[in-house]
Amino acid sequence: MAFQKAVKGTALIGGGAIATVFGLSQFSQYRNKHGALVPVQAAEDAPVRKDHLPTREQQILALQTSGEFDVLVIGGGATGCGCALDAATRGLKTALLERDDFSSGTSSRSTKLIHGGVRYLQKAIMKLDFEQYRMVKEALEERAHLLQSAPHLSAPLPIMLPIYKWWQLPYYWAGIKLYDLVAGSQCLKSSYVLTKARALELFPMLRKDRLVGAIVYYDGQHNDARMNLAIALTAARYGAATANYAEVRHLLKSSDTGSGRQRVCGVRCRDVLTGKEFDVRAKCVINATGPFTDSVRKMDDEEVPNICQPSAGVHIVMPGYYSPDNMGLLDPATSDGRVIFFLPWEKMTIAGTTDSPTDVTSHPIPTEEDINFILSEVRNYLGTDVEVRRGDVLAAWSGIRPLVTNPDSKDTQSLSRNHVVTVSDSGLITIAGGKWTTYRAMARDAIDAAIQEHNLKAGSCKTMGLQLEGAQDWSPTLYIRLVQDYGLESEVAQHLASTYGDKAFEVAKIAQVTGKRWPIVGKRLVSEFPYIEAEVVYGVKEYARTAVDIISRRTRLAFLNVQAADEALPRIVDIMGKELNWCEQKKKEQLETAKTFLYYEMGYKVKTDQLTDRSEISLVPSDIERYKKRFRMFDKDKKGFITILDVQRVLESISVQMDENTLHEILNEVDLNKNGQVELNEFLQLMSAIQKGRVSGSRLAVLMKRAEENLRRREAIPVDRSGGGL
Repeated sequence: MAFQKAVKGTALIGGGAIATVFGLSQFSQYRNKHGALVPVQAAEDAPVRKDHLPTREQQILALQTSGEFDVLVIGGGATGCGCALDAATRGLKTALLERDDFSSGTSSRSTKLIHGGVRYLQKAIMKLDFEQYRMVKEALEERAHLLQSAPHLSAPLPIMLPIYKWWQLPYYWAGIKLYDLVAGSQCLKSSYVLTKARALELFPMLRKDRLVGAIVYYDGQHNDARMNLAIALTAARYGAATANYAEVRHLLKSSDTGSGRQRVCGVRCRDVLTGKEFDVRAKCVINATGPFTDSVRKMDDEEVPNICQPSAGVHIVMPGYYSPDNMGLLDPATSDGRVIFFLPWEKMTIAGTTDSPTDVTSHPIPTEEDINFILSEVRNYLGTDVEVRRGDVLAAWSGIRPLVTNPDSKDTQSLSRNHVVTVSDSGLITIAGGKWTTYRAMARDAIDAAIQEHNLKAGSCKTMGLQLEGAQDWSPTLYIRLVQDYGLESEVAQHLASTYGDKAFEVAKIAQVTGKRWPIVGKRLVSEFPYIEAEVVYGVKEYARTAVDIISRRTRLAFLNVQAADEALPRIVDIMGKELNWCEQKKKEQLETAKTFLYYEMGYKVKTDQLTDRSEISLVPSDIERYKKRFRMFDKDKKGFITILDVQRVLESISVQMDENTLHEILNEVDLNKNGQVELNEFLQLMSAIQKGRVSGSRLAVLMKRAEENLRRREAIPVDRSGGGL
């Protein structure tokens, strides 16, 4: 057996050596061709960048009155916004239409990594697949660009690969070192090997038994929705007429005078917010709609075969204590062969992703099966002293990845991991596939194809080195000025600086005075997160038009904690209502729509399903009796249920003050049949779910336990100590 392992290890080391030679030769060729990759500034002949950001109303007007555009992009995800930015900076008259909000689809539901793809490099070597190797190489170049173009939204992240078998060490080490070599001068930091002791020191939550050591490599991480928005806002500042909530109803066509063929010449568009329809004419239309690629292609030609094969990827968010602040984890081979990342993000921990076929939908929903799969894989890598609880899943979402087949390839059945640019007979340009990291290269290729196909007068791509919204005057210490100049909390100031970059000062200027000694300005939306009310006002300036836009893409509250987002919604709707002149009915509709979004798309439903009126009570008799006694301390009248008045009475007896609205929220979390009271059976169901780990952070359970402890500590005061009696 040991001999077999040795032979296997030697073979793998040999394979790694061959791979290294292959990588070195390709890297040398690449360096000779392109030279060292270094940060560059955008070309001097790019259009002037506007200081003033047009309003959405001005953008809609521009779409209606500006005549024919050179380029019209359908889709406001990373690729679509990248196309608009690329075209606008080349001096082309550009428009962009998005039927929902910018980054409302896949681009906001990623793993938050900016990476070349370690697993793709492994496949490239094992299968001698040059296309995948080229994709990794390009992605690593784009990774460097993205980190430089928006440093406030992105940063390098060390990722640990734990090793549990000795033979895996040289195998994975060779692969990771090759990853560094392919990156060349754009390698973020060199990978390194850790001993078992050092690995546990850096990642103390790791499973200790059989751990041999670990390898640490570096990739990038970013705030994906804010990055997408930064691209869209930058395009707008360069003159692109960009509009969210502008739906394409159908394509417009005209006959080519030379060939007599029907050519796409624009779109019929509907302003979703007002219902008004109008035509937008353009010399070239680009389809950059991600999972909806085929629906736009069929607007052009109903007979065209589908090229998109959608795949659903579910992620979950857990409390920050599940991972170190600055160290991720990679599980390269899960129980079913998939890859799982376990990463710190926005002071929480993100885990994912799954990969399963799905139907294309605007509202993908995470399933309990996928959530439990991720939790199961997380348990395999964390120590036994860390209890991985279902109740600790604070948010969950599903994103649809648009894998594509290349229609120009002989083998149309095989999926392309790289992006594909196609041109239809009518001149519709389609850009599909690829990955978040390579959005700029995808946009470049799409605009190059548009220029060639439609004879547009424009120069070469100017986006390499172009800084995005908020990056120009940002520095790592910018938040200190926010604290000193405006009196913001340090945590809030750091959040604003890392979200808005140099535009953070504009948010600080409109922040409300708190009336406290400290902080002077900046009222939080919810106490445990650094999001402030001024961000809602500023979000409207950034084209936010619904409450969902604010909780999911202008802030990331919905992606971090669905309950916190739910609690913040009423205040968010009130602020937006003032900014956008909403009537009471409109505010009610917005609140209901946002709650539905949280319930289905962000995992609130699967979270609340952990405690229902059908939940089993799996408690031993001694626990049942103990919890009954705790319940009776509140139910003094032996009614069989407790109300807000019962809780208030007990809290007052231990000198705890809590407002009625908060108490109502606390009881409502446990009131399963929604009759305004918590019955004994409901309380026992809650305690059973807590014991099983399906529910955590129940405010009522903590409150009742605290009250019980305080009341027990109280003893009758003797008469001689009370000052009475003789």
